[in-house]
Amino acid sequence: MDISRRDFTKMLAAGGAMGACGCSTFRAGGKNEHDFMWSYLIHLGTNTMCDRVPSSWGLFKKEQLSGFGPSKKLRCDDNIWRETIDAHAAAGTNTIVIGLAEGVVYPSHPELAIEGSWSVEKLRGEIARMRSMGLEVLPKLNFSATHDIWMQDYSRMLSTKKYYQVCEDLIRDVDEIFDHPRMIHLGYDEENWENQCKYDFAVIRQGDLWWHDFLWFVKTAEKYGMRSWIWTDCNRKNPEVFYKRMPRDVIQSNWYYGLNFADRSEKIGNADRSKKRLQYYIDFDKAGFEQIPCGSNWYNDGNFPQLSRFCRGKLSKRTLRGMLMAPWFKTMPENRGKLLSAAKEVQEAIKG
Repeated sequence: MDISRRDFTKMLAAGGAMGACGCSTFRAGGKNEHDFMWSYLIHLGTNTMCDRVPSSWGLFKKEQLSGFGPSKKLRCDDNIWRETIDAHAAAGTNTIVIGLAEGVVYPSHPELAIEGSWSVEKLRGEIARMRSMGLEVLPKLNFSATHDIWMQDYSRMLSTKKYYQVCEDLIRDVDEIFDHPRMIHLGYDEENWENQCKYDFAVIRQGDLWWHDFLWFVKTAEKYGMRSWIWTDCNRKNPEVFYKRMPRDVIQSNWYYGLNFADRSEKIGNADRSKKRLQYYIDFDKAGFEQIPCGSNWYNDGNFPQLSRFCRGKLSKRTLRGMLMAPWFKTMPENRGKLLSAAKEVQEAIKG
């Protein structure tokens, strides 16, 4: 459904009705900021994982790898997109986070589009449809050097004057397309050698340069009235520096995808996860960081309800702003079962 900017503005002015989730009436930028967020990450663009799929990734299932690596054609099916959104609205999800990447034709940089990228009008139409269902809709762009191949040549201009200008252009575009949302997810995960050592082109920021660029993104988002939200991988190697330098107004999403909530380690995929991953949530709570913990059915069905119970039982209402379900399966017909089961897990989590 393509609509004009004027029609879109009229739809927002009419106000979003209370949906099945019971969330508050929308103002232009979103919903009541004090509502608990039951959120879902849906993928529009998918050129965010790696510049090629290493053979060593054979441990993943075929359906998991279907969205990895670069593509010159958009990997998002319109029918599956709408069915997934409808399932989440019915389940009680009240917030949709759209992973944009190359999925839209950005007005300032249309050269980043690929075959099938949505027009701004099409994306606005979908945003309006979701808001009419009582859903808040928030943007996500990933500016991690590990997940930015969607930026094409600009991803190889890291930390240059041109890079900063392009990134601000994209943030401004997203702010306008989403009609000034209250939050933006900046990604910023896994920027390390371990996650790039098999890439054709590997580059990372570290030390003061990492912090300089990260804080630049936070300030740029604030310039356009958006609060920053990130993945919290950056605390794991040097937590003392993280607690000292991370602004307390940046929303944190630590992720844990296992089924073990006891005091012992477990193996998930190719890495050992232990109680330390769960301890991060408690440490963030004590340090006063607001957080939206992230669960998934990527490795294990049933993770999200258990993680939600753990966090709601262990963390204070002051810091726990919501929960995020991120399946990581792309919005394609072959992943329909996983995408719809994610909605069921959110529904189970809401029921407690």
